[in-house]
Amino acid sequence: MNYEEFVRRKHLVGVTLLFLLVASTIFSLFFVPTNISLKDIFENAAVKNVRLPRVMTAVFVGASLAVSGAVMQCVLRNPLASSFTLGISQGAAFGAAFAIIYLGAGILHRTGEGVTISNPYIVPVFAFIGALLSVKIVLILSKIRDLSPEAMILAGIAMASFFQASTMLIQYFSQNEVLIASVVFWTFGDVGRTVWREAAIIALSFLAVFLIFLRRAWDYNALLSGDEVAKTLGVDPKRVRVEGLLLSAFLTAICVSFTGIIGFVGLISPHVVRIFLGEDYRFLLPLSAVVGSLMLLLADSFGRAILFPVIIPVGIVTAFVGAPVFIYLLLRGVGR
Repeated sequence: MNYEEFVRRKHLVGVTLLFLLVASTIFSLFFVPTNISLKDIFENAAVKNVRLPRVMTAVFVGASLAVSGAVMQCVLRNPLASSFTLGISQGAAFGAAFAIIYLGAGILHRTGEGVTISNPYIVPVFAFIGALLSVKIVLILSKIRDLSPEAMILAGIAMASFFQASTMLIQYFSQNEVLIASVVFWTFGDVGRTVWREAAIIALSFLAVFLIFLRRAWDYNALLSGDEVAKTLGVDPKRVRVEGLLLSAFLTAICVSFTGIIGFVGLISPHVVRIFLGEDYRFLLPLSAVVGSLMLLLADSFGRAILFPVIIPVGIVTAFVGAPVFIYLLLRGVGR
């Protein structure tokens, strides 16, 4: 296969994935089970004010988590790296829960209805701080002990446990039991609680960071050959690594702030693309975004349809699907 045919194949896969994403978006908007007729759906304001923000959130959160995972796997040289496996999502959740409980950044509803974010700026800031703490601790451990990729994942799991315990601790000392129950529900991971303003913040954040990632695609390709080779090509590995981790943590914080913890999308999506198209980050980044969007959109549609009218939060669906895949990747990596 010559280079032109190889590139043509990548473009064909990309077009196919985009078509599947558009089809899944239409299906999620209009054909997932509902109590009203199809005619009423087109005339009902719920499509515009409820379903469309939900679908938009699923698309851009899935894309954000996927590209973040792809970048972290490159800069950390770890195929098991993602915001979820390194404890970044849990750190962001701790920061967001702190802002909601103690800084009054959430509007309280009846028990079981969760929390609506009243301040779209305080929560992401504290979520970003929590995410940065997790990244910093894992990097310090990696530098001090020269951790292997598997050991780095174990360090990430330890960070996830620490921040989960910290989140439970602040809930334990909170005086508002209804708010505590609401935050627990919020941490499940659900794309259905956002409104237009929050969905727009997620989308704009993704687009801004994604453009930076695309500009760095050649640098990421250089890092795949090692730091020394990257330096000979004019790439500063430390700068690219720190920038990639900071931007990945920022995207994770934005997503967690408004949807809670959604695991495994960032881990699995880049590997799906690698199976068919290899490691070239010029193609890996945009197609990982499409696969992440498609994966989260289908998971949300499945969660709404499987026990209709009961809706299963998408974070639970992705956990059930992602856990076996993570175990497989871990065992395969250890075997090598």
